[in-house]
Amino acid sequence: MSGSFDLDDIKRRMNGAVTSLKGDLAGLRTGRASANLLDPVVVSAYGAEMPLNQVATVSVPESRMLNVQVWDRSMVGAVEKAIREANLGLNPITEGQLLRIPLPELNAERRKELVKIAHKYAESARVAVRHVRRDGLDTLKKSEKDGDISEDDQVRFADQVQKATDAAIVEVDQALVAKEKDILQV
Repeated sequence: MSGSFDLDDIKRRMNGAVTSLKGDLAGLRTGRASANLLDPVVVSAYGAEMPLNQVATVSVPESRMLNVQVWDRSMVGAVEKAIREANLGLNPITEGQLLRIPLPELNAERRKELVKIAHKYAESARVAVRHVRRDGLDTLKKSEKDGDISEDDQVRFADQVQKATDAAIVEVDQALVAKEKDILQV
């Protein structure tokens, strides 16, 4: 195998996209509050985009309430805005440096909305996997062109990359189906 082509690295990067998706899906609320629900929230803080957990502490005081304790008083407005704009259907109530976020009842409309969000997350993961595939295939083509590997090896490695891609896409689809079933359970 060529030094520039590493199938294990491609598989690792594809698994990274799947792992990221599973984290995003874990943040989608199904019936009870979870601190992971706010994981996708990114705050504009100190001239940079930062995950919410780097500017505040998220806690779950009761099953349908989240508390966000902002560390820096000047960041409260930015955190509140980020939560509202994250398209999670949440409206924080500000009390000093503490944001209380009551979780709305999961009605049929909200469940459909959550399923759409889950589908967006899954599609982003599929796109990420395809980007990794494209990078791997580009590396193979370049290696063949440079004479590092033969055309037969290039075809064989490209087939392995496609199989890894197919496996990652199946894993993405399975995670989506499981989450969709979880959300739609009444």
